[in-house]
Amino acid sequence: MRSALLLAASGALLLASATSGAAEDAAAPSNNHGPEIAAQDWSFAPPFGTFDNAQLQRGFKVYQTVCANCHAMRLMSYRNLGEPGGPQFPPKAVEILASKVQVTDGPNEKGEMFQRPGRPSDRFRAPFANEQAARAANHGALPPDLSVIAKARPGGPDYIYALLTGYVPPPQGFKVAEGMHYNAAFPGHQIAMIPPLSDGVVPYTDGTKPTVDNYARDVAAFLMWAAEPKLEERHSVGARIMIFLIVFLVIMYLAKRVVWTRVHREEKHGSA
Repeated sequence: MRSALLLAASGALLLASATSGAAEDAAAPSNNHGPEIAAQDWSFAPPFGTFDNAQLQRGFKVYQTVCANCHAMRLMSYRNLGEPGGPQFPPKAVEILASKVQVTDGPNEKGEMFQRPGRPSDRFRAPFANEQAARAANHGALPPDLSVIAKARPGGPDYIYALLTGYVPPPQGFKVAEGMHYNAAFPGHQIAMIPPLSDGVVPYTDGTKPTVDNYARDVAAFLMWAAEPKLEERHSVGARIMIFLIVFLVIMYLAKRVVWTRVHREEKHGSA
């Protein structure tokens, strides 16, 4: 009888302990909840989407004003900004945009490197001379190159938009490390990059409201174009192929009906 009572008491204690532990686990905030990335409505979405040239021009302005202070785009040249399917800046505007930066060139006749205004054929100017300088200016973190970031990150432009708009107060009890910032879309939710956007930081001249939401949407579209400059062409080719296949299917179906109707007619006459 005494053993049974001891067993019952032990079981009750174990049950209470387990219940208490489960309650504590449920009450404790989790630092491992997944990133919050919602699908957005993009003009370039497949199968027949196209880029909005005005949006790409605004997105470049956001990159140039904000993102280019830390992030390079080494695969992009200024002349790309005037190509069909992209921002399509006029040739004179491309020349002006390129000439606003100073590019290291040379050597000259004396064997010395020199600075000159940029040309449309030049690559986008990098904000830092090398990786070490980039890390030194960013507390050891290396800002990623943005040339193909929209293809390199799962979610593409959805991820970029979510990241730029994901700077929100952390959940209660979430511990953010020193020098880090809470971001709902970033894996682990702790990111070294300070919130780069704020309302009004980039002036728009086409009537679009200068808000964080619009900035994030526009620069995400621009970075998607940079990563997929032939996207519209691929969509156009895909559409033509689909039309061809549909027409071909109809022709083959009609041909099949004609052939088999003739076969059935000959079989019927033969049996008669």
